[in-house]
Parts: sequence; structure tokens; C-alpha cells
Amino acid sequence: MSADGPRPTTSPPVRARVSDRARVATRARACAVALVLVALMASTSAGCGGGDGGGRDRQAEVAERGAQVMPFDLEATTHRFAPRVDGLVQTVVADDPDAADQVDLVRGHLTAEVERFAGGDFGDPASIHGDDMPGLAELSDGAGRIDVAYAEVASGATITFTTSDPDLVEALHAWGEAQVLDHGEHAEHAEHADQVDPDGAAGGG
Repeated sequence: MSADGPRPTTSPPVRARVSDRARVATRARACAVALVLVALMASTSAGCGGGDGGGRDRQAEVAERGAQVMPFDLEATTHRFAPRVDGLVQTVVADDPDAADQVDLVRGHLTAEVERFAGGDFGDPASIHGDDMPGLAELSDGAGRIDVAYAEVASGATITFTTSDPDLVEALHAWGEAQVLDHGEHAEHAEHADQVDPDGAAGGG
């Protein structure tokens, strides 16, 4: 205690306390904005690249299910689909022409599939690609109006689907396109005589 009496107790300036609270609030807002930006970036990334990522996931699932249905090695074979004005040509070939075991497995499988498809049994594609596969229901219901033919080609075999019903032609095209998308690097579009071009007109191949 001084000679002049007790000194008054000092406290931090009000301005300093307000300033501290303002800095804390600013940091909190900055953190919140940062979190929002991170979320937006993740969402944008999923939207832009997620189609491919989701596609790859889907293709991996299809490949796994396909290995349980198709006896040949997907990594050693290629599916090709050629839409035509009157249907679709599906070709499966061994990537190595000398892989006689794969060629035989392809031909045996497609021979059996022709009999199933002609009878309206599309159970194998459904088990691989799903019951909601584009064109599947129409092809199963309209099988009696589709001619299904098997033929051997170098390194594999083909199945040719022919119909005069335009709705079934459209279903065949959708069905073939779905397989190209689902099989990824194991499938591709192919050219064939009387093939349909992107504008819907007939073209040679």
C-alpha cells in the first residue's frame, strides 16, 4: 500500500478484449470457409472424374461376375459389337490367335448362348450386367421375332441377331452398347457390313 492509499486494480483494455474476440471469430470463419471449399472441391472432383471412377468400379464388378459365367479369360479375349440396320453382330475372339484353349472356350460358350438366346433366355447377360440392363427385357420378350445365328471366325466366333422389328433393333443396339461400356477394355465397337453409322444411316464395314 502506498502512502497515497491503495492503488486501483487494473484490467485489460476493453479494446484489447474485443480485438482478441474478433481474431478468434475471424479464424473460425476462415476454418469454416476452408472446410466448405474442401467439400466443394471433393464434390467437383467426384463429378468430373467420378464418372470414370464409378465406371471403373462398375467394370471391375462386371469382370468379376463375368468370370463366373464365361469360361474364357476376359484378359485374353475381346468382345466386339457391331450394330446393323437389322440387328447386331457380337464377336468374341482370343487376343492371341495361337491360344487354342481360349478359342475353344469362346466357341463353346457362344454355341451354348445362341441356343439360350433363341429361346429367350438372357439369364447369363442379366447375371453379369444386371436385370435392368438396357434392351434386356425387350430381347427376352421378343426372342421369337429375332433370328440368332452362330458362326466361327478366326480366333473365335460370332453371334448374329437379325430382326425386322425396329423396336427390337433398337433394343439390340442398346444391349450391345451397354456391354461395350460395362466390359471396358475387354470390349469395343466393331465395323460390319450394313453397319449403322452414328447418324443412323447404313454404312459399309
